Amino acid sequence: MPKVAPELQYSDEHEWVSRGDGNSVSVGISEVATDALGDIVYVDLPEVGSTVTAGETCGEVESTKSVSDLYSPVTGEVTEINDAVVSDPALINNDPYGAGWLFKVAAESDGPLLSAQEYASKNGGDLA
Repeated sequence: MPKVAPELQYSDEHEWVSRGDGNSVSVGISEVATDALGDIVYVDLPEVGSTVTAGETCGEVESTKSVSDLYSPVTGEVTEINDAVVSDPALINNDPYGAGWLFKVAAESDGPLLSAQEYASKNGGDLA
């Protein structure tokens, strides 16, 4: 069963949020999502300096099975993207909560987010 990291918050669309210093957050996709997608072969991320809006699409994740929209769980300015996952999208499958993070945002506000327990209960994951 896919793992759900207990220290993170999650969106209904399977993105996770990790809080850094101040209003900085890192965003990625959950292991529940990577399991459903299969092998990820391409990722399209928002550009640094662009504004993302909670609940709206901001990129795409392409796997051997399908193409899925990437939704921002927060509203704010993109401050960094993970070039490593652009070069090697398999990092997302191999380490979705670590090296497979997608982008960082200077968050102005959050969209509706679930606790790890709520997300795991709703999506059948195990708290790691």
